[in-house]
Amino acid sequence: MQLYPIESGNFKLDGGAMFGVVPKSLWQKTNPADANNMIDIAARCLLIEEGNRLILIDTGMGNKQSSKFFGYYHMWGDHTLDSSLKKHGFHRDDITDVFLTHLHFDHCGGSIKWNSDKTGYETAFKNAHFWTNNDHWQWAVKPNNREKASFLKENILPMQEFGQLKFTSLPSEDTLMKSELGFDIFFADGHTDKQMIPLIKYKDKTIAFMADLLPTVGHLPIPYVMGYDTRPLLTLNEKEKFLNLAASNNFYLFLEHDAHNEIITVTNTEKGVRLNETFTSQDIFL
Repeated sequence: MQLYPIESGNFKLDGGAMFGVVPKSLWQKTNPADANNMIDIAARCLLIEEGNRLILIDTGMGNKQSSKFFGYYHMWGDHTLDSSLKKHGFHRDDITDVFLTHLHFDHCGGSIKWNSDKTGYETAFKNAHFWTNNDHWQWAVKPNNREKASFLKENILPMQEFGQLKFTSLPSEDTLMKSELGFDIFFADGHTDKQMIPLIKYKDKTIAFMADLLPTVGHLPIPYVMGYDTRPLLTLNEKEKFLNLAASNNFYLFLEHDAHNEIITVTNTEKGVRLNETFTSQDIFL
């Protein structure tokens, strides 16, 4: 197995929204804001090469939305999904599976693109299956008013229309189960219904792709929960459970949204689970 970080593009989000009820005087210590209260955010995906499978976890925002849409998110840097794939010797047509932690636009927008004459949409990975789970799919295609702006039908429905959609199994009791793609999944409902956190066995390590369960290093304290979460009290419990598991088992946490920290480990302290070490992907994947 080989793992590759895929940088699909950086953007900015309101720091207050990213930290919910936590005062700015606290969160700005780890996530400094600009003059407009915006903080740096990454859309860091992960590519798994194993046997004849090439699995991409999440796809970023993509580039098909309007300039007005992207104007809200203050894109910065020169990363693109295609250039990042090319850097590692791959093309989007090589991808066999796209595993989507959840269907919010910043995690799945890159899965769908305009067709050649911009009269409609098509999948951006023509040879891939797109993996979600049935409960989350129903949540996304019939969105609640809170999340309607995050579940964009043009990002979601073409996966089914082109016959490339697949559903993973759901756990009967525990929140952890093995997926059809070979890695374990931790299911979490606080951010959105049935978000999936992949746990990848890599050499002697477990790499956890944290998606929105732990957006940045600054979110390590249990009460530091995003204002975007639909069930913040549930997030508290899920995050505490997962971080204790990560500390006890020395998981390497791959951070999708932290623009300045790629991978971390955590440890138990008197104040709860806190940062232990930080790593670059080159430290771990080479």
